[in-house]
Amino acid sequence: MGDTLEFNEIYHESKGSWNDGRLRFSKQNVVYKSSKTGKVDNIPAAELSVATWRRVCLGHGIKLATSTGHVYKYDGFRDTDYEKISEFFKANYKVELTEKDMCVKGWNWGTAKFSGPLLSFDVNDSSVFEIPLASVSQCATGKNEVTLEFHQNDDAEVSLMEVRFYVPPGNADEGTDPVEAFAQNVRSKADVIQATGDAVCVFKELQCLTPRGRYDILIYPAFLHLHGKTFDYKIPYTTVLRLFLLPSKDQRQMFFVISLDPPIKQGQTRYHFLILHFSKEEELKLTLNMSEEEVEKRYEGKLSKNMSGSLYEMVSRVMKALVNRKITVPGNFQGNTPGAQCITCSYKAQSGLLYPLERGFIYVHKPPVHLRFEEISSVNFARGTTTTRSFDFEVETKQGNQFTFSSIEREEYGKLFDFVNAKKLHIKNRGFKEKAKNNEYSDSDDDQHDAYLERMKAEGKIREEGDGSNDSDEETDESFNPGEESDVAEEYDSNASESDSGSGGDGSDDEGKKKKPAKKAKVVKEKKERKPRKEKKQKDTNAPKRPMSSYMLWLNSSRERIKSENPGISITEISKKAGEMWKQIGKEDREEWDGKAEEAKKNYEKAMKEYRENGGGSSTPAKKESKKKAGGKKEDKKRKSGGGEKEKEQGGNDSFKSREFISSEESSSDGERKKAKKAKKAKGKPQSKGKESEEEEEQAMTTPPSEEDSD
Repeated sequence: MGDTLEFNEIYHESKGSWNDGRLRFSKQNVVYKSSKTGKVDNIPAAELSVATWRRVCLGHGIKLATSTGHVYKYDGFRDTDYEKISEFFKANYKVELTEKDMCVKGWNWGTAKFSGPLLSFDVNDSSVFEIPLASVSQCATGKNEVTLEFHQNDDAEVSLMEVRFYVPPGNADEGTDPVEAFAQNVRSKADVIQATGDAVCVFKELQCLTPRGRYDILIYPAFLHLHGKTFDYKIPYTTVLRLFLLPSKDQRQMFFVISLDPPIKQGQTRYHFLILHFSKEEELKLTLNMSEEEVEKRYEGKLSKNMSGSLYEMVSRVMKALVNRKITVPGNFQGNTPGAQCITCSYKAQSGLLYPLERGFIYVHKPPVHLRFEEISSVNFARGTTTTRSFDFEVETKQGNQFTFSSIEREEYGKLFDFVNAKKLHIKNRGFKEKAKNNEYSDSDDDQHDAYLERMKAEGKIREEGDGSNDSDEETDESFNPGEESDVAEEYDSNASESDSGSGGDGSDDEGKKKKPAKKAKVVKEKKERKPRKEKKQKDTNAPKRPMSSYMLWLNSSRERIKSENPGISITEISKKAGEMWKQIGKEDREEWDGKAEEAKKNYEKAMKEYRENGGGSSTPAKKESKKKAGGKKEDKKRKSGGGEKEKEQGGNDSFKSREFISSEESSSDGERKKAKKAKKAKGKPQSKGKESEEEEEQAMTTPPSEEDSD
């Protein structure tokens, strides 16, 4: 048999609520650690006196009694665990593990027995139920009746409020009242707080953040009394789990945090943490209400009768001596602000401070949150929802609860990431956040490899090279379709002729000039709306394949080796594993693969050159011919548009002459001279244009004058 026995998922009952944890039996002691609160029960092996094995609701349980009067009960064992535990107890503790059955008759008449801190109700020497007297908050007596009230546990779904015992009257000759005797036995072990005697010391008007207000704190040997204007609280030292002393970010204030289980109550509000706020500049001279001999005997040099110093030091020193627990302070973490051991953030729309400790995180102050590393399953770094200048820190516990601390400055990212990584907490998005750490938040120029990003960069670079290899003419011709002719210039020419004729018919130069631009703008707008879409470029299947990056070349050669070293690994896990291995590869090996990638790139460029020379890509004969046609049509359009402008300039004077001038003899002779000049110029030009001009002039000559002209 080994030196230790360890059991998981062992339950400990605490005021009606079952808390699971781990139980370990060793040669020196018995240790139980709660998974929920982290509280540790340490029972020295020399103090064990009685061990009982019982059948309970959660399988089997063990009850341990010590020589000091304490009783510990743990449930959740299997039936097969009895032999192992029994042999271990005999060999190491010299204690026999006895089996004892519980009474299940359901009788309500029996015998009440007080054994140490337990009240046992027995029927025929078999226990029906047991009441831990430490859970009793009040004991009241009546005629032949004793009423017990219990402390409430907020985590329990159903709570036992009170139990009443009927105590039969005793014989008159005994001289003692059995009801009072029963109540006195309960009160001697019950957790009924009574402020008897003087306080050890008093702290006046201390500022409390939770519960909010100013309180006088009276320190008693067994409990802490908070006295305020509205509320009073009595906190037994047994309910104190941990003590924290945390410096503020400005280095001028201090927080003293007391973790409580069960919490103190104010109506329906529960306070699991008592937070005191101090200024470092406050000084105090403290005198204990005890003699020096008594102080030395009780606190063994931890305190002295007369003390002086900062107020927060006095309070923390007294609490540490009376509660007998260590004070937790921040570790080696340093934030972005010089000297700050915390991070400013928000939790549930309230701004506060997050302290990374050696064994957990604590957030103050509203609401306070304490997360131990052992109950954290994973953490996550998320981008801020409102701005890129901040990020969110998400913590998920093993119970499935999630805590999000938001609005953390991006300058804090590197420090927090290094801290979480050093504590070996599981980071969900580690690969992405390492890249973000170097580029986005810390603005570092260090080259941290990201396989996916490198592949996307390489493909984008090759795609740009492929697009840039085409001729410059092709880019300008993409918006030009050889099968269609641009209608803008033709409409412009027709508008010009229409405006000429219209102006002659109206006889008003100003009206013609005003109407002319509006008509042109309307036509151009309509043509822009009917502009055809660009055709999508089709990929040539015969073109050479793009070269791979150095990482992809290395991955193709190492994939089989990764599969053989990690049997059953998935495709996504192969990529993650390969990325980690690539980061750890040596400089010489990386240069070798970079050289191979460069050689592959050169081969690709050579193949692309040969491919284009052989008629592939953008230099095919069909495309060249289409370019020539497109270029010829462009030149024709330019000539057409130029000719239209010249005709407008030449015929502009005739169109704007009045009818009286045209009908005169001089005007007719001028028209004949101009007609002869046009006939000379028309030699070598298409005949259709000459006929059109002659018809226009004949029409102008034969048009009768308007009524206005005759006037």
